[in-house]
Amino acid sequence: MSLFSSLKSMFSTDTTPAAPSVMDSEEYRGFTITPAPMADGSQFRVNGTIEKGEQSHAFIRADVLATKDECGREMLRKAKLMIDQVGDSLFK
Repeated sequence: MSLFSSLKSMFSTDTTPAAPSVMDSEEYRGFTITPAPMADGSQFRVNGTIEKGEQSHAFIRADVLATKDECGREMLRKAKLMIDQVGDSLFK
């Protein structure tokens, strides 16, 4: 690797986000929750979907966690809390 390539990689500002990695879905009170942690640097951002029938809600939060599995569990926890609080009005 040349010196120029090394310097370029150090100062690279590639901000293209990695595709979320979809995890197994879980059913909760008639809703389908699908965690999809999104890589954010060396951490993972809480991301996924909440669906019921033909309706879908993109669920993304500012929280970042160290591992993909931990992030998936946190997404499920937060999605269940949201479902308990707002129910079907989530899709309005």
